[in-house]
Amino acid sequence: MDAQDPAALAGYRQKLVRRKQEWARDGRLLGDAARPGGERLPPGQREVKNWPVLDLGVQPEIEASEWRLRIDGLVEAPLVWGWQDFIAEPQVRLVSDIHCVTGWSRFDNAWSGVHVAHLLEMVRPKAEARYCVFHSQDGYTTNVRIDRFADEDVVLAHSWNGLPLEPAHGGPVRVVIPKWYFWKSAKWVCRIEFCRDDKPGFWEVRGYHNDGDPWREERYG
Repeated sequence: MDAQDPAALAGYRQKLVRRKQEWARDGRLLGDAARPGGERLPPGQREVKNWPVLDLGVQPEIEASEWRLRIDGLVEAPLVWGWQDFIAEPQVRLVSDIHCVTGWSRFDNAWSGVHVAHLLEMVRPKAEARYCVFHSQDGYTTNVRIDRFADEDVVLAHSWNGLPLEPAHGGPVRVVIPKWYFWKSAKWVCRIEFCRDDKPGFWEVRGYHNDGDPWREERYG
């Protein structure tokens, strides 16, 4: 598809949204109840070795020198990171499995970036903050509870398996929240907003579950 053709882009997005809304209405991919302890593959999922690309028809090409991340809302110390600011912060490497609502899972993904614990320490969310909303460069949004964003395996990632994140997978920086379906891990993140009230995002208002727990198969609301 020609990303410069607005009509083609709009048509692609409408078809994608319509198809996924149909899945939500039909309960597609819903399987058995969550499996008992120790298993890595949630119900209704299949393991893949590649990394499928899913988006809304737009893959922003963002130069690192132009990238900005704004963190605001109900925080004591709002901030804006440019690329050099972000890279200068303490870096971590975390390994996790990821699970997509469309039915695939990929094991042992190595992410490098800034741990969310460090970010929270810097911005200091206010006591009334209960939710986070991630805003992406392509206009996408998604919501999570703040305690889930604060989990120990959450990272703002710039690299995957030792290489810089490709634009198709959300580079230069994406959110990675492994315990929840991967639509919660916003690509091309440009703003993190802390809120008192929940603000369902792009898929959440189109029939998808507000939480998205793979082990409970919370695909659709």
